[in-house]
Amino acid sequence: MAPKAPPPKPTDQHINPALLLDNQLCFALYSTSLAMTKLYKPLLEALGLTYPQYLVMLVVWQSDGLSVSAMGERLFLDSGTLTPLLKRMEHAGLLRRQRSPDDERRVHVFITEQGTQLKSRAASVPSCVVEQSGCSIPEVRALTRQMQQLRSRLTRS
Repeated sequence: MAPKAPPPKPTDQHINPALLLDNQLCFALYSTSLAMTKLYKPLLEALGLTYPQYLVMLVVWQSDGLSVSAMGERLFLDSGTLTPLLKRMEHAGLLRRQRSPDDERRVHVFITEQGTQLKSRAASVPSCVVEQSGCSIPEVRALTRQMQQLRSRLTRS
């Protein structure tokens, strides 16, 4: 008995265009995020940071003394994700956490000297990313604004 032939593969013309992978906004965002993370990896390894740690440092460099809850809101991270990350970074000497004297439940995050020194080393990361993207600075700014607007719309609903 001859083996059964595999069923014919559907062609794009038989599939609803709404179900094509390349027409999915979510896939474009997901695959671009993977590519962006891959681009950042060697740049951040040279600094001794992971991508989430880099994001935390960006927030601390901008707003030293921010509460953990405010930092979580800024980074769109819950405390279950953020707290272990901050503990590792504190152990590495990049920041320190301090309970508020007014409210023991509140914890604030402060930059250390080591974290401050890292800022000058990290200054070249954004320009490397822009260069690797092949986009102009106005294009990067426009894409960033579009992604921020999309995120805002999605988080409102």
